[in-house]
Amino acid sequence: MTKIAALDDYQGTAKDMADWSGLDVTYFRDPLGDTARVIERLQPFDIVCPMRERTQINADVINGLPNLKLLATTGMRNAAIDIQAAQERGVMVCGTKGSATPTPELAFGLMLALGRQIPQSGAAMRQGRWQTGVGRAMKGATLGLLGLGRLGAQVAAYAKVFDMRIIAWSQNLTEERAAECGAELVTKDELFKQSDFISVHLVLSDRSRGLVGARELGLMKPDAYIVNTSRGPIIDEDALLEALQNKQIGGAGIDVFGVEPLPADHPIRTLDNAVLTPHLGYVTEDTYRIFYGETVECIRAWLGGKPINVMS
Repeated sequence: MTKIAALDDYQGTAKDMADWSGLDVTYFRDPLGDTARVIERLQPFDIVCPMRERTQINADVINGLPNLKLLATTGMRNAAIDIQAAQERGVMVCGTKGSATPTPELAFGLMLALGRQIPQSGAAMRQGRWQTGVGRAMKGATLGLLGLGRLGAQVAAYAKVFDMRIIAWSQNLTEERAAECGAELVTKDELFKQSDFISVHLVLSDRSRGLVGARELGLMKPDAYIVNTSRGPIIDEDALLEALQNKQIGGAGIDVFGVEPLPADHPIRTLDNAVLTPHLGYVTEDTYRIFYGETVECIRAWLGGKPINVMS
């Protein structure tokens, strides 16, 4: 029987989120490790099902798995897969749909947590204290959106409900697109200078890697917050850590990191002005049911000789 590996099942939910009946599936709950360890652990498998952008499926991995015939990834884009290497090896890559709302919801939740000091207040209560800080209202605050695509536009829609002023910038953003979303197009520098909250919604690329560095953080108001639910390397992690340690900005809400899972001894874990979540942007039951359900559909279609959702 065709052997299938379902990777990155951190919560142990994959088996219950879809009908895998009749398939020989091994579920991996832990991160597989570095390239050599990934190759070692996946040797027997014909089909590998990675959760998007968790395990790196690079050229060495693809070429080191002689039985590999299909990669069935969650999402129709997975930067952790070397598509060209898969094509050269004759390995098919198929994907799934996702959901456009969970990540914007989390981004707004992080803004609320920062502005209203929810984690700090909860921790203080557990220590027997009461009302230790004064929060900031969202109404009337300026939200700066780095990126106004599908996800950024959804955050803008939430911000309108809170009666926030919305400004936006990205390399290709037009005044017309900004106006459609109820936002004002500004320069990159003005966005960092004017915003009370900044939320990042850009695709990681050569253009966006390190886009937010010490210079940009230095333009922010001392009580402004930055939120990243996009990809870790868009913000220079060392520059952000220094800005937080020096109380240069009000705080940060970070869901994505350069290395994931985040190392247990990473210094950002110790900072009280950082609200941290473990890459939860798409981690909701409805998204998982779409992801795993369509992964199974991709596998069955491929086994039946009629592949669907082909990426390569």
